[in-house]
Amino acid sequence: MNISFIGGGNMARAIISGLKNNGLAMTTITVLELDAEKRTQLAAEFNVGVTASYADIRNTDVIVLAVKPQQLLSVCSELTQILSSQLIISIAAGVRSSDISRWLNHYPSVVRVMPNTPAQIQAGVSALFANPAVSQLQREQATTILKAVGLTLWLDDETKMDAVTAISGSGPAYVFYLIEALQEAALALGLTADQARMLALQTFAGASLLAVESTDDIQSLRAQVTSKGGTTEQGILALEAGGIKAIILKAAKAAADKSSLLGDDLGSQQ
Repeated sequence: MNISFIGGGNMARAIISGLKNNGLAMTTITVLELDAEKRTQLAAEFNVGVTASYADIRNTDVIVLAVKPQQLLSVCSELTQILSSQLIISIAAGVRSSDISRWLNHYPSVVRVMPNTPAQIQAGVSALFANPAVSQLQREQATTILKAVGLTLWLDDETKMDAVTAISGSGPAYVFYLIEALQEAALALGLTADQARMLALQTFAGASLLAVESTDDIQSLRAQVTSKGGTTEQGILALEAGGIKAIILKAAKAAADKSSLLGDDLGSQQ
């Protein structure tokens, strides 16, 4: 499988790194990057092919669109000149597959992906949606590429991508926000900055790993820590009194609504 990336930013680099760690020959990858300095860095770090010309990625199996959403329309106008049977994978947030297909003169083989930032350490989760014309082989190719940076989840309805964006796409920021709050609480209770950071980070990391590896559901795991009349119960009661669950639901809905609006705005481009 020959893979070409358009754009050599953080997410493209994360995927390339994951593919390298999974044993894919770097000679099968080409990165189209207009910034000469980035091309030099990519070639030196990964030993991939680099180019600034669309003609050089004509003979490839998969083209990954790894540019900012606002740049996607102009990229698609260039791509139409070289398309034949390649699979197009877009990791541009918010841009719907139907709009990408339309910008590519109604090219049918498009997969839209919503990855998240833990992909940078191969611990991400990516949701994928395929247009009906995408073949089983192409779906497998997309899975192989995104599995290099974490877990994959195929959606049967693209409208669910807004929910995915709100949960896993924006979710890391929510987690960092909660870690930040726990650190601040530790400082307020008299711990040092180093102690607060270590305890907050390891508590989140350890609890998440326990949840992933346990056969118990999340509610049961929480109940195991929350002894009747104990310290944890008092903390949970304070969280419930503050309406924390409702606030998180509100935050997720706000993010999903914004994702939908961005899709409308980006898709209105001609």
